[in-house]
Amino acid sequence: MAHQNAILTVENKDVTFIKPSKPTPTTILSLSSIDNAPDNDFFMQSLHVYRWENHNSPNTPKLGPAKLIKVALSEALFYYYPLAGKLVRHADGKFRINCNSEGVPFIEAICNCSLSSIHYLDCNDVEIGKHFAIDFPSEDEFGNQYPLVFKVTKFLCGGFTLVMGLSHAILDGTGQSQFLRAVAELASGKAEPSVKPVWERERLVGTYTSQPMQNPMDNASFAVSPFLPTTDYSHECSKVDSESITRLKTSLMKESDNKESMKKKGFTTFETLAAYIWRSRTRAMKLSYDRKTLLVMTVGLRPHLLNPLPDGYYGNTIMDAFVTLTVRELNELPLLEVVKLIRESKEVAFSDDYIRHSIDSMHTKPMEYYYERGGITFITDWRHLGLLEKVDFGWKEPVNTMPVPSDMYGLIGLCNIFLPSNLDPSMIGGARVYASLPSAAMPKFKEEMKALTSVHKRNSKI
Repeated sequence: MAHQNAILTVENKDVTFIKPSKPTPTTILSLSSIDNAPDNDFFMQSLHVYRWENHNSPNTPKLGPAKLIKVALSEALFYYYPLAGKLVRHADGKFRINCNSEGVPFIEAICNCSLSSIHYLDCNDVEIGKHFAIDFPSEDEFGNQYPLVFKVTKFLCGGFTLVMGLSHAILDGTGQSQFLRAVAELASGKAEPSVKPVWERERLVGTYTSQPMQNPMDNASFAVSPFLPTTDYSHECSKVDSESITRLKTSLMKESDNKESMKKKGFTTFETLAAYIWRSRTRAMKLSYDRKTLLVMTVGLRPHLLNPLPDGYYGNTIMDAFVTLTVRELNELPLLEVVKLIRESKEVAFSDDYIRHSIDSMHTKPMEYYYERGGITFITDWRHLGLLEKVDFGWKEPVNTMPVPSDMYGLIGLCNIFLPSNLDPSMIGGARVYASLPSAAMPKFKEEMKALTSVHKRNSKI
């Protein structure tokens, strides 16, 4: 792939601003306590790959991808008009949306290769994704942020990539999926989105608490890595097929001393992979053995709220669950025990008391994480967001979706679990793990992940 990277060029055209198709309210909207959490104050980008399959099909749109998506985006912004405004930090330190209909920056680009020549960006060389990233300031000259930026890159084969860049302070992955589906529905000719957006961020605004949640570890306890600090990072994707996941779950079941209970509940793919990824990354980073490492997991609270959110709510509905172990414990405990701790942490996080205390704590004094030492592994799960389905602009659903290796994905310690692409039948039921590590630590991480997919039985305990 090195020779292809050397000649791959992407030509960006001028930026245009897409405004709502009809007049929208001019107002200032407040955000929830979860939206305003410091950990959500960043710009994230996801890349969606569309293959050109039939030039002569009667169902193929007459407009090209960029033009059609522009029209549909404009129509969608009539319903999601806050996304066409600006994210402004006020004197109290809180973000608010200035709904002024200035519009969403939209970038068109042309790439000098075919999508097949770069394997539709399916885990072959994650760094190639940087060529298609949004290279546009996420803030204006006054420091106000654009909530949303789009970029469409067309390839010689007729296929295209869509990069959606957004402020995590406005919406999470579920909200992103809801909005992207709305744009696709309008592009396909529907008169309005099937799910109408709901703002109502006041539903998740906390109240003052005299005992806000404390960080599970103090700064002095964190394990450190000899590979940090550094500016040399690598981004990699590891494929884990369904057979490997099943084999790992089966081995955990055999180790369990409470088989009847575990047969009923089993182990989820997330619990199993999260434990394995955490340990693999910790080993790769060569963290100091007798100090502590922290696993932070993003969990969704929607199904667990006593007062359910209305359909169409697209603000952040996520919070963090934690597991803390010394590096020695993480390396030496059977993986089963780590999986149990992850499950217990999730169950606590799903309780109403934990949810309310978390929201109140975000309102009062949000937690801060010390990523720079390398002792934190942060895992998010994108598999259930529906980004590979029902997002058809007229060229069928995307064949691949992935995080762009920049911004959020550049965060130290972040690992994202994605569904496989729609290109490899052997990966049905499997997962892809995207990770960002110091380049010096990446070979060991890849070795650990490769060991998971080995068909050879290992004598050592997992």
